Amino acid sequence: MSEHPADRPAEPDPFDEIVGAETDRDPDLAVIEAGSRTLRAQSGSPQGDTVPARPADPEVDRALRAVEADLATRWGETKLEPSVTRIAALMDVLGEPQRAYPSIHITGTNGKTSTARMIEALLSAFDLRTGRYTSPHVQSITERISLDGAPIDPERFIATYEDVKPYVEMVDASQEFRLSFFEVLTGMAYAAFADAPVDVAVVEVGMGGTWDATNVIDASVAVITPIALDHTDRLGSTPGEIAAEKSGVIKQDATVILAQQPVDAAQVMLKKAVEVDATVAREGMEFGVVSREVAVGGQLLTLRGLGGEYGEIFLPLYGAHQAHNAAVALAAVEAFFGIGADHARTLDADTVRKAFAAVTSPGRLEVVRRSPTVVLDAAHNPAGARAAAEAVTEAFGFSRLIGVVGASGDKDVRGLLEAFEPIFAEVVVTQNSTARSMDADTLAAIAVEVFGDERVVVEPRLDEAVEAAITLAEEEAEYAGAGVLVTGSVITVGEARLLLGRG
Repeated sequence: MSEHPADRPAEPDPFDEIVGAETDRDPDLAVIEAGSRTLRAQSGSPQGDTVPARPADPEVDRALRAVEADLATRWGETKLEPSVTRIAALMDVLGEPQRAYPSIHITGTNGKTSTARMIEALLSAFDLRTGRYTSPHVQSITERISLDGAPIDPERFIATYEDVKPYVEMVDASQEFRLSFFEVLTGMAYAAFADAPVDVAVVEVGMGGTWDATNVIDASVAVITPIALDHTDRLGSTPGEIAAEKSGVIKQDATVILAQQPVDAAQVMLKKAVEVDATVAREGMEFGVVSREVAVGGQLLTLRGLGGEYGEIFLPLYGAHQAHNAAVALAAVEAFFGIGADHARTLDADTVRKAFAAVTSPGRLEVVRRSPTVVLDAAHNPAGARAAAEAVTEAFGFSRLIGVVGASGDKDVRGLLEAFEPIFAEVVVTQNSTARSMDADTLAAIAVEVFGDERVVVEPRLDEAVEAAITLAEEEAEYAGAGVLVTGSVITVGEARLLLGRG
């Protein structure tokens, strides 16, 4: 007699297995490593993808997971004790690796990672060996530490951790608090850059500036991307208060590349620059975007740098905010080479064009699927959401856009939703696999107040949320130009990226 289907053990659900495996890990390590197969028409891996998948070698994968598990026992990135005492002690016992190379230090609220990638691309195009340290990661922890424009391979990541681990334990034993997850990774990055060795390090702060773990470098160029309200519980409730914290990256005699800022933030930055005899270059004054026009796959720019004008620059990223990031990146590299101060000249224009044309920024208005088009964007605060909304409207012109939003509970979620409300026909609210993620029902209650009950769909599982959004985008033939935007958190975007075959 055949077994009744109800008597058979249930087939394990891949999504549930993944989420279950993540529950004990640090929120910023919790990234889905394989997607549910319920999504329709999944895309293949893109060419030149700069986001690594899990290691193919099982032994290497096990070793990397062991490192991740070890790091997960430390304070996560949302728990802070504001000082650089512990990281300074680690640098001391490691022999001050952060002083083995010049650095460009980047702070601000939005645009840091994209700007860092552009700076890295420009420096590499001029034959410099680069190290880049950014956070958080989209899919793999190894993304945070890059050499020569690519994440370090898992073997090197593991070896670097094993190299610094004895010194980390020494510092742990001598301090009131153990080194945090972010502090250990920062130490690893600085050690890896010295070991490579790199010609220049491009370093993005984790949060703030003055007491951020990265702030044990004396960067000759400090970059301040646009400041807006985020992490207000830790950094301040106004742009000016936040700027006071972020101005800590401005060092004696440095050059400051200042993106367009709220007036109070700009005043704070300029005052700090005067105090330390730093030279300031301001977007809209000493450099900026001369013109931009939408092009297939991105935009065509004319930029004014510190040394002169650069025309016919193709940037394969969408949105006015990315054009401004490009202007900031160009000025930063010019300043690094002494242009605008010691030298009245421009960089080689063809090299600049080649560098910008090769820039990628995963999870930043990234197209990962067609028919319907699915776009991912890591906007997680109102300012980032407004920039993304404007860029989507300009670059894609969707006839109907469905949003998928999974946000962290410590963010201004209402402000985020309000920024997207004018462009979303409907919104599917969901949550990612981390403890920081706002519960889907709680998010839905806020979304209903912003969008109205009829425009809100609740799908707690991210795979089902993406599937529901694709179905909504496809459901009426008249909406041939429909699309889906997945947003709200870097972690949500990283998990969706894997679900859609990008991992």
